[in-house]
Amino acid sequence: MKKKEKNLFQEKDFYGESTLRSISLADRFNKWMYDQMKPYIGGKILEIGSGIGNISKFIVNQRGDIVLSDIRKNYVDKLKSKFENAEVIQLNLVDPDFENKYKNSLETFDFIFALNVIEHIENDSLAIKNIHKLLKKGGIVFILVPAYKFLFNEFDKSLEHYRRYTKGSLGKLFPQYKLIKSYYFNFIGIFGWFVVGKLFGKKIIPESNMKLYNQLVPIFKIIDKISGNKVGLSVIQIAKK
Repeated sequence: MKKKEKNLFQEKDFYGESTLRSISLADRFNKWMYDQMKPYIGGKILEIGSGIGNISKFIVNQRGDIVLSDIRKNYVDKLKSKFENAEVIQLNLVDPDFENKYKNSLETFDFIFALNVIEHIENDSLAIKNIHKLLKKGGIVFILVPAYKFLFNEFDKSLEHYRRYTKGSLGKLFPQYKLIKSYYFNFIGIFGWFVVGKLFGKKIIPESNMKLYNQLVPIFKIIDKISGNKVGLSVIQIAKK
């Protein structure tokens, strides 16, 4: 029997889209994530896994040279409708024919970012290698993924996460890159994720929780500074080709 192709995905992403819609209500939180990568943004930009555009809007509104992408056609269609002046493509980071299918995009981007994307890909090493192929020499990649295996819960399962990371495990995916910075992000988020997903077993982030969290972001930013970004719900890796 022929082995099934790895990394198959469902076109309809009920839990994922519901979560993205909840997060769309949290402008302060989305801006906080955007601010993490803002100092590194420049040149031609590619966002991998744009979803419904929660982060895309910050860059599209300020910069013109950006390509949005997603693996799901329904998200691509939503992005095209929402951002009429932006280029939007369907992109599969682990496509078996990657170099041929995306040959016109190889070595064309100065900055590539993927926020909460790589954990959805079984062959995460191949995904990072293919991002490397899309970058120009000297280009920068910014990756944000969920942190700590012990936090894996119903949220992760419903969102089809393969794993959660540490700085060490994420760093092992980047042997061909020069490390710029690696750190944890969103310390307080750990408690919310644990209580709602682990203790209560929720599969979708409640909108009411996200709205409350959004109001408290200014305090959470201060706590991250005090903690020195040594622990957090997410881990960030910034590297250069």
